[in-house]
Amino acid sequence: MIRIEALIEGEPDVLPFTKLFEFKDEDKPIFRNVIEMVKDKLSRNLKLNTHEALLVFCAYIISEIRSGKLELQIICNSSKILTRDNVLFGVPETLRQITFNITVDNLPKKIIRFIEPIPTANYIMVDSGAIGVTNCEKRS
Repeated sequence: MIRIEALIEGEPDVLPFTKLFEFKDEDKPIFRNVIEMVKDKLSRNLKLNTHEALLVFCAYIISEIRSGKLELQIICNSSKILTRDNVLFGVPETLRQITFNITVDNLPKKIIRFIEPIPTANYIMVDSGAIGVTNCEKRS
């Protein structure tokens, strides 16, 4: 059995939310099929939504735990899973921090936290006049 409870924290002005993934042995083929569909979507250069990105991270964690990787190794490699180009606009900002409480098979429960697993852009939207930026379109 696989049980994953993900606490997702995004932008500071948005409340965190929890997503629960639970798969019994008879559900494993369904989980594999969904992951294959998401991989197919990525191979066709289509962008993933928030829930599809979470599934990718869940599949990654399950695979790494089953192969005996340590939590620190899993966390360190998390930023290599998806890029901004793989996901829809706003997904990196929605998934700024994800805490996974995960139980895989009969292994002990693990808590794994990803901080900015998909790098976010460093930009601020302000009025250009407020920071002294001139309009390049204006001609003197």
